Amino acid sequence: MSNHKTMKQIRIHGRGGQGVVTAAELIAIAAFYEGHTSQAFPSFGVERTGAPIEAFARIDDKPIRTREHIYRPDFLIIQDATLLLAVDVAKGCNPKTIAIINTAKPKAEIKINLPMENIHAIDATKIALEEIGKNIVNTVILGAFAKTSGLISLKSLEKAIKQKFSEKGEEIISKNIKAITRAYNLTK
Repeated sequence: MSNHKTMKQIRIHGRGGQGVVTAAELIAIAAFYEGHTSQAFPSFGVERTGAPIEAFARIDDKPIRTREHIYRPDFLIIQDATLLLAVDVAKGCNPKTIAIINTAKPKAEIKINLPMENIHAIDATKIALEEIGKNIVNTVILGAFAKTSGLISLKSLEKAIKQKFSEKGEEIISKNIKAITRAYNLTK
């Protein structure tokens, strides 16, 4: 009932310490720059390093009133492919749900209960190590999300990174922008 047809719901799966909540916030900020209403929030609970966690983002053209978890995502972002074996990441998905998964594996080897054409694999870890110098994939995978979803532009995502990371300095900002641009361009 609170779901507008235009509302897009994004569920992000990762592990504690992987910046899952930051990823959701960056989507929301970028969507705001696109002129949409947006929200981002973590799954409530203890965030232990390495423990499976979720964060959520919603994008709409109307005010968003619901604050509940996302049980029926339009998009899944999976920052850590080991979660596919640990958690039912496809829970609540429908045959139209699009999944963006950080993995070096070919699509055919990914074990997730979604149609093959809805799965987008990106080796965000490789890009993060090469561009940022650390295995931090939360921003990188958003480049693939921007390309796949069409909900946010690369430009808005760059602005969101500049805003969110303003205190981290120019070098970190530019490395992240290089990484998201590379992920965006590698995504079909």
